[in-house]
Amino acid sequence: MRERWVRTGGVELCVAELGDPARPTVVLVHGYPDSKEVWSEVAARLAARFHVVLYDVRGHGRSSAPRPLRGGFTLEKLTDDFLAVIDAVSPDRPVHLVGHDWGSVQSWEFVTVKRTEGRIASFTSMSGPSLDHMGHWINKRLKHPTVRRIGQLLDQGAKSWYVYLLHTPRLPELAWRGPLGTRWPKILERVEKVPGGGYPTSSLPTDAAHGAWLYRDNVRARLRRPRTDAYAHARVQLITPLGDAFLSQQLYDELETWAPGSVRRTLPARHWIPRTRPDQLAAWITEFVTAAEDGTPEPTATGRYADRFGGQLVLVTGAGSGIGRATALAFAEAGARLVAVDRDAESAARTAESALTLGAPAAWAETVDVSDEQAMEKLAGKVAAEYGVVDILINNAGIGLAGSFFDTTPEDWKKVLDVNLWGVIHGCRLFGGRMAERGQGGHIVNIASAAAYQPSRTLPAYSTSKAAVLMLSECLRAELAGRSIGVTVVCPGIVNTGITSTARFAGVDAEEEKRLRKRAARLYGLRNYPPEKVAHAILRAVARNEAVVPVTPEARGARVLSRLAPWTLRAVARLRPPM
Repeated sequence: MRERWVRTGGVELCVAELGDPARPTVVLVHGYPDSKEVWSEVAARLAARFHVVLYDVRGHGRSSAPRPLRGGFTLEKLTDDFLAVIDAVSPDRPVHLVGHDWGSVQSWEFVTVKRTEGRIASFTSMSGPSLDHMGHWINKRLKHPTVRRIGQLLDQGAKSWYVYLLHTPRLPELAWRGPLGTRWPKILERVEKVPGGGYPTSSLPTDAAHGAWLYRDNVRARLRRPRTDAYAHARVQLITPLGDAFLSQQLYDELETWAPGSVRRTLPARHWIPRTRPDQLAAWITEFVTAAEDGTPEPTATGRYADRFGGQLVLVTGAGSGIGRATALAFAEAGARLVAVDRDAESAARTAESALTLGAPAAWAETVDVSDEQAMEKLAGKVAAEYGVVDILINNAGIGLAGSFFDTTPEDWKKVLDVNLWGVIHGCRLFGGRMAERGQGGHIVNIASAAAYQPSRTLPAYSTSKAAVLMLSECLRAELAGRSIGVTVVCPGIVNTGITSTARFAGVDAEEEKRLRKRAARLYGLRNYPPEKVAHAILRAVARNEAVVPVTPEARGARVLSRLAPWTLRAVARLRPPM
């Protein structure tokens, strides 16, 4: 990291640079009560591709504060600072701007005023709306109130409690220089799950005391008299953490008016995403900046959940056919990067190729038998080294086996449990373990079956394996909740897939097994429930962090009966199916 000092408007700004200055410049602007160190994890990831610039906003970190403080933090003066920094670090080339919290608030000013036009190539906003846009948003709801609009005002008003306190005389300064400044790192760690690693710095109490003037100098004035010309003159990407305790998603309802064609992303995270989700932010910033540099259209995945899964790394086992293939392609339509895994190399390759045509920014095919522990360990190491830590894991690979308990041999039991249960265990341990070590959240989906809670005299091994997957998933969900990793178990029911063509029937000869397979395939075909509907349920379950998801009507009905009237399912289980 290289440091320099930039003098502007009576203050000296501490500016840090990483990466090759000949490459496109990305400027990261921090929020309140932060310093530039809030960006350290993101900056390190971006430096391999870009010239990365961070600076301490006036009065923060190693930058000097204006004298007097009152009136020294207006958006106009912050814009002067920004222009001085980019004149120093990238005088002949537009920069790509990224802001978080108050860094985003002031960056909206930078990207909408005339004097910066042509100096900014793109803007990525996180957790900080334009004060002008917010002023118009409030005025619209006050002038044309409805129950919904009043509810939105009250919701954001409650979230903005800290803004009122920051306007009180001297109280914020006393609090930050006293107990709050000492306890803030622990508060962030406990409430926001923010790791340490050099953040926050020892200048926090002074930074926070000075930063109160960001609010006092700007908020009331701009909300009362918002600019009417606050239109963005550069590409805009909006990243919204869904668990932000300070900002409502509804604040951006009219964003398209001010930034037409803006790209919107969402993250299942809290406010301080530069510290908690640096991998995902770096991936999205890289994708957006690269598109702006190349002059190509912004990423436009067409899937329903494109704002949620775009750019995330998704690994699906059993992706060569059926539910696995449909799920892989659904994530591809949502703009996810995909690792399609199957024991059939050709099937995996076809899925990866189709994913690229549907909108996946990248897709890879890998071959593995999920029951082979050493092969799975090798795959997990390769994926982590070449593609990154998986954000979403879909343990889908499975096999079917029918037959009575006494016709099912120990070898039959071993094969079913090795694939259906141990395959899931290997996936959760190897890929889920890396999610937990990374500390940036994630999601695991394990595909079970309605047979997990619906007993059957003809499916003892299969039902046992799926019931174990159900309980494993429930246990993992409890264990990983504190690490922001969701776990979902999906119980599809009767779905028209190719599982019937490979299912085994214990206790019968080859000719009879062939007949039973044809009969099962015919019944599944008559049911004709498509795997695409299961894929949609999986994406929805991840987006909502659902625990147990029965999909088909019969699966949902059996789930209800298993909880309310299990004796009915036991009675049905005794019936001999027609042969």
